[in-house]
Amino acid sequence: MIDVDRLRRAYETARRDLLAEQVEAGRWVGELSGSALSTATAISALSIVARESAESNLPDRPASFEPLIARAVDWLGAGQNGDGGWGDTDKSHSNVATTMLVRAALHLAGAAERHADRLCAAERYLDAQGGIPGLRRRYGRDKTFAVPILTNCALAGLVDWREVAPLPFELACLPQGLYRFLRLPVVSYAIPALVAIGQARYVHRRPLNPGARLVRRLAVRKSLDVLERMQPDSGGFLEATPLTSFVVMSLAGSGRVDHPVVRRGIDFLVASVRDDGSWPIDTNLATWVTTLAINALAASGEDLAEIGCLEGLDGLLSCQHRRRHPFTGADPGGWGWTDLSGAVPDADDTPGALLALAALRKHASPDRVGEIDVAADRALVWLLDLQNSDGGWPTFCRGWGKLPFDRSSVDLTAHAIRAIRAWREWNDALGSGSDFSPRPLRRALRRGLAFLGRHQRSNGSWVPLWFGNQDHPEEENPVYGTARVLLAYRDLGGLHEQPARKAVEWLVAHRNADGGWGGSRVVGRDGKPGQVSSIEETAVAVEALASAADGRGAQAALDAGLRWLVEAVESGDHRRASPIGFYFAKLWYYEKLYPLIFTVSALGRALGRVGSLETRRGIPENAR
Repeated sequence: MIDVDRLRRAYETARRDLLAEQVEAGRWVGELSGSALSTATAISALSIVARESAESNLPDRPASFEPLIARAVDWLGAGQNGDGGWGDTDKSHSNVATTMLVRAALHLAGAAERHADRLCAAERYLDAQGGIPGLRRRYGRDKTFAVPILTNCALAGLVDWREVAPLPFELACLPQGLYRFLRLPVVSYAIPALVAIGQARYVHRRPLNPGARLVRRLAVRKSLDVLERMQPDSGGFLEATPLTSFVVMSLAGSGRVDHPVVRRGIDFLVASVRDDGSWPIDTNLATWVTTLAINALAASGEDLAEIGCLEGLDGLLSCQHRRRHPFTGADPGGWGWTDLSGAVPDADDTPGALLALAALRKHASPDRVGEIDVAADRALVWLLDLQNSDGGWPTFCRGWGKLPFDRSSVDLTAHAIRAIRAWREWNDALGSGSDFSPRPLRRALRRGLAFLGRHQRSNGSWVPLWFGNQDHPEEENPVYGTARVLLAYRDLGGLHEQPARKAVEWLVAHRNADGGWGGSRVVGRDGKPGQVSSIEETAVAVEALASAADGRGAQAALDAGLRWLVEAVESGDHRRASPIGFYFAKLWYYEKLYPLIFTVSALGRALGRVGSLETRRGIPENAR
């Protein structure tokens, strides 16, 4: 086993670094990586608005876009990979989608001649990837992203509009409650894209069917009204640059450059550009990383009041949505990923907030406990209402099951189970004064656990929705998924059950030669393939094994993982973020706080395990 003092010093270092990242007591914001994909779509949107404004003789608002576009083009140029393509981040492999978007952006920005050599290399890469058919293979039946990419290319004059599938934007005019029954070709969060891109395709290539042409002509104004109601105060749909950019460029490119949705979307893009000229995939994940940090510190046994986390309670409570959400129609009670207006309540951030509130409740004064319990009651009702008929939890909307993003997923289900279980601990009645009956919670837990059992792969692993590994053959991350589901079994006292034992065996068997987990495939100096582990994946595996390792093989894997993680802290490498994030429609990102947060949680759990073992052996606390 690793030396306990060495383990404690590594934990203290990681803890200190995490606390130093607070923007104020009890609140973290973090920083998402710059994204070539986001930057390319923003360039395209700004360039089309500038072009269409000039052609329409509108007031010269876009003049200030030129320096933004120029800096962004330079940033993109510096990020081209050696194979001629672009990846989503500066650490990402090239992919056909991002490369197509960068190519379109350079043409729309008038930079094609200056970057002719880069574009020639990009064309060779795209040809090797199969061009448009290769793009369609990447996304399969899901048109959420393939159609916007081809629309962007069509607006740049690089693709014929016949290649852009028509989207039934008229369906957005129907009551929101019907959307899940309509088998829409896009996922639940993409109604703005359905409207704006559908209208662009309609304007540039009218339907041949006179009935369809009439229906769509009559639906234009009403669907635009729906789009305008969905747009948040910030102007950014989901606070996401790509989605907002696609909406802006589609409306501007179809003759609506001065529409209010376009104006507000442009304001969002101008406000969210980074100093280096890039745009991130989303403005920030402030609520998400705050709850992750609180939960990591709580899991490590920290006194949250002593380290100032209670001072962030008001901010966390204020982020709970208190009215029906105009974007997804979600009822009040959930949390989104950010404290900004573009957030949408979902089944990952809401459990994260519930777990953080349960941890803060232990240190709160009696008057604050009442506020926490009221918020938790609302959130639990919201979470139970979201549970699908299969027992699992989807991201945003119940009952959308056509496309993978909208189906129940194991990582969200495990997180929801942990949140519900945490609140059952308060006298099995959710705290004094709560009117919430524990019976539906017990039923939700049983159904959720059954869902996890049915979706465990035969090899013992679970595959998550929201996190991936770009070096995995299917771009999946079974290390993250398996570790996160194991935490749900741990919290329910089910680590002795067969699914959990199989999952532990899988984690043990898939440790890398360097002692960690996940990461990137590399070729060593000897020419043999190997693996460089990632901080994030190693940390989540160590945290899971810290509770579940009860055999010699599992203990050896845990010890090796701890040594790898401690050495990373000692070398200062524990801040190295990997593109583990797997955003909607196969978009990659990394977040600078993930490695810190996950490391604190893993090392803190491991210290707790060491302390527990030493207590059982009769070692006095003051001797440890």
